[in-house]
Amino acid sequence: MPRRPTIARKTKYEDQLTGTALTLDQFTNKLMYGGKRHLAHRILEDALARCESQAGRAGVEVLEQALRNAMPLIEVKPKRVGGSTYQIPVEVRADRRISLGMRWLIESARKRNGKSMSDKLAAELMDASNGIGAAVKRREDTHRMAEANKAFSHFKW
Repeated sequence: MPRRPTIARKTKYEDQLTGTALTLDQFTNKLMYGGKRHLAHRILEDALARCESQAGRAGVEVLEQALRNAMPLIEVKPKRVGGSTYQIPVEVRADRRISLGMRWLIESARKRNGKSMSDKLAAELMDASNGIGAAVKRREDTHRMAEANKAFSHFKW
């Protein structure tokens, strides 16, 4: 039995009209560097506006579709059993799934070639919403690794 109590998850507000305020705030926080929240928010708004003009649909819809395509359902975790380490596939919790998807989208946008961060983020969001791009490839690699190690799933703890 763990000595520490379990931490209760905070429930955040959601916008009644769109239901996306939580997603946009989380994305802004993950995009932020050095406490520059306003700059991160402006980068996200510019990227969503570019996506809106390119895709012909709402920028928030493009973001949500990109997130759905980038979020992993299953991942591998290492576990030591009898002197050797096995990669055991485990299901990803919902909050971690969203967090990983956002993190992978932002990391792959930062690695892209381009002028500004809003350009790179818009391009990555468009690619991820279409099912291509580095973040979606990373998700597929994670799923492939979990599929390859399915034989060790009986070691789950």
